[in-house]
Amino acid sequence: MEKFDLVIIGAGPAGYAAAMRALDFKKRTLLIEKNSLGGAGVTNGALSSKTWWELAREAAAFRKNLRRYNLEEPSVSFREIQNEVRKAVAERKSLLEEHMNELKATVYPNLLFYKTGQARLKTSHEIEITYPSNRVETVYAENIILATGSRPRYLPELPIDEKIVLTSEGIEDLSDFPESMVIVGAGVIGCEYATIFSGFGRTKVNLIDKGDRILPFEDEDVVRIVERNMENHGVLIHRNSRLVEMKIVNGRVEYVLEYTDGSRSTFNVEKALVSVGRVANIEELWDDQVGINMTKRGIDSNDTQTNVPNIYAVGDLTADISLVNVGELEGRYAVERIFGKPERKLVYENISTIMFLSPEVAGVGMNETQAREKGIDYKVVTLEYSTISRAIAKRNTQGFIKLLVTCDAHMKILGMKVVGLHASSAIQAVAVLISMDKGIEELAECVHPHPSITEGIQECVRMLMGKSLLKPVALRGRLSCRSFQNGAYHDIVF
Repeated sequence: MEKFDLVIIGAGPAGYAAAMRALDFKKRTLLIEKNSLGGAGVTNGALSSKTWWELAREAAAFRKNLRRYNLEEPSVSFREIQNEVRKAVAERKSLLEEHMNELKATVYPNLLFYKTGQARLKTSHEIEITYPSNRVETVYAENIILATGSRPRYLPELPIDEKIVLTSEGIEDLSDFPESMVIVGAGVIGCEYATIFSGFGRTKVNLIDKGDRILPFEDEDVVRIVERNMENHGVLIHRNSRLVEMKIVNGRVEYVLEYTDGSRSTFNVEKALVSVGRVANIEELWDDQVGINMTKRGIDSNDTQTNVPNIYAVGDLTADISLVNVGELEGRYAVERIFGKPERKLVYENISTIMFLSPEVAGVGMNETQAREKGIDYKVVTLEYSTISRAIAKRNTQGFIKLLVTCDAHMKILGMKVVGLHASSAIQAVAVLISMDKGIEELAECVHPHPSITEGIQECVRMLMGKSLLKPVALRGRLSCRSFQNGAYHDIVF
């Protein structure tokens, strides 16, 4: 029986990152994947959907520029767009494969191993691998990391066939832009696909939202901009609605909604996309005798370690945040716990997030909704893009920067949200300060390039310190500096 210091099951972002970190410790490592290297982080997931979004954003901007010059809009070829997405996925997979194969052949020929097959834990140390040829092999592992990821959640009452009623996995196999589509689920993924398909201008999109607004976990000022842009692109948001029936009729989708007032409406569209979360891939992953504890949300773990001391779970298998960067963080951290001592604790407060909407939304730390739910008093400063030179030069001033700090003299950063152009590029400095538990003074006197969006962050900090270039009292509605205490807002006047 072949023996390894570490066996990692799943070669998605978390598993791949764990394998590479294990090599730093010079440990004999086996990486097992039953499907495709890169997992959902590359195929039918993060990379593919974000490539769709980038191309949709370009298409929407191109149409806007054509209208500016009174030029006729050309048609968008679905096949060309689809091929471009597939090229992006192939490029990333090829890079990962080339990287791993080169390491196996040169630097780590006796340490890194990769096998394609279905893995199952027979004991806490023995893994049975069933290969595509049906050959079965058992290997021994001193330590095991489970990183098998997740898949779209199916609702049994919906006729999901991945042809007419789809999940995010079936989207990749469409043959053309549907003329109409309903999206079930107004969370991040549902809203991103609503942005994508409406952005190409070829699909009438309906979005079902059981509440009175999309993205219920997000602050209202963020949601207002996103909703307005969606509706400007023709998206119909079914607010306060409950899906009571969906069926396929003559090759199309017919669905019935019930509203909070008790009324019902019937709609007919070409396709449906079901986006109601994801479920962990844990079926047939271990024998009962292994004894891994579960919770309602996934594998029970404490800083990646399960109740079985030599078995760790990372990525979408646990109840933590289901993001590529979080999976990679957990994969690396698990290896450090196994073979060394992590230099810092595993924390999620400084995790940066991006929502690929219109406009782009990026954040780190808490938003106002979360701060209020936790009963935290805070100061908040908001600066609209219309006051930032770079946004004005780009002729795109839709959006804002919002910074939250503690409601005391230290003004330690609680979180930041950026909505608009270059949002994802603007949050990293703040993420570092949150992880360092620092206040805002470090940002106040940085010399930012001009013109840049990050100048807006500096201006937010200076507003909190009472020494801004632009004064909120003179530009009400575009700048604000307030505190939230005892359940109410109070203007801060210097």
